[in-house]
Amino acid sequence: MSKTPSPSGSQAHAPRRGLAAFAIGLGGLLQLGGALAETTPRPDWSHADIPAQDGRIFLVTGGTSGMGYEDAKALAGAGAQVVIAARNPERGRDAIARIRQAHPNAEVRFEAVDLADLDSVRALGERLSASLPRLDGLINNAAIMAPPERTVSADGLEAQLATNYIGHFALTAQLLPLLRRSDAPRVVTLSSIAAARGRIDFDDLQAERAYDPYAQYAQSKLACLMFAFELQRRSDAAGWGIASFAAHPGVAVTELVRRGPGLDSAFGRDWARDREDYHSAADGAIPTLYAATAAEAQPGRYYGPTGDDEHRGPLGLARVPEAARDQDAAARLWEASERLAGVAFR
Repeated sequence: MSKTPSPSGSQAHAPRRGLAAFAIGLGGLLQLGGALAETTPRPDWSHADIPAQDGRIFLVTGGTSGMGYEDAKALAGAGAQVVIAARNPERGRDAIARIRQAHPNAEVRFEAVDLADLDSVRALGERLSASLPRLDGLINNAAIMAPPERTVSADGLEAQLATNYIGHFALTAQLLPLLRRSDAPRVVTLSSIAAARGRIDFDDLQAERAYDPYAQYAQSKLACLMFAFELQRRSDAAGWGIASFAAHPGVAVTELVRRGPGLDSAFGRDWARDREDYHSAADGAIPTLYAATAAEAQPGRYYGPTGDDEHRGPLGLARVPEAARDQDAAARLWEASERLAGVAFR
């Protein structure tokens, strides 16, 4: 387990963090110009283009496998201090060992959290607030997908909404003071191409009347996308200084299907048949890593692959579903989420 940076180390890295702050400020100025100033990422941007992250501190949820692991590995390789937050300590130890095998000097540690348990989320926030001087980047990555039967979280919330969205909403609120201590804080929230099929059912957010696992997954990922945009709007209005981004991986080969609908489901069989056509987890992580680190990434944007109906292909600006553009619905969802999570952003 790595140590937190000393004050002198923090001061030593201040020039790098200052450059990052300048880059985010430039992105914000570009954003103020509206659609005409919107910049498209370089399509061949890759892991090799990640700028040095020395002195920066990141938290990655779900960082023990899949794209979260690839995020943590790449950030650690670029010099960042990385906290992996996930449920299973044994898998955490394994992930850290593999990262250090690739990057022997990696500063990486594990913190246990269950995003479907708001007490666990609060406890993580308290531990990090006590042990970190600041947080420069939060990657809201962890997710579950389409469990066949409806289950509920420790707090009585439908499991997909709780894990994919409400847990991350609560975690971001808990960590807002730490993020605001950074001179260039970024929050990247993972959505999905499934968000295009999503609908926020305010009359039945928890799917208590009828449970469709894929519709509920789509709703949770639409909620994540709306949250990313609303967080940027509220940060701008309140002067929090947060740069909020959304990203999606396309379709990547991870454990999501095996742990969700299952490989023996109709969905799982179709996925397995076509898996050779999909992104690797490392490729699927590129939109997230771009949003988390690239100087030219613009706050309030949505990044993802642009080929094959956004299933894979070169990096670019992802299509934003019409539902995600509804600012009134986003404000209503934010208020509902504060009530469900028992948090307030301040």
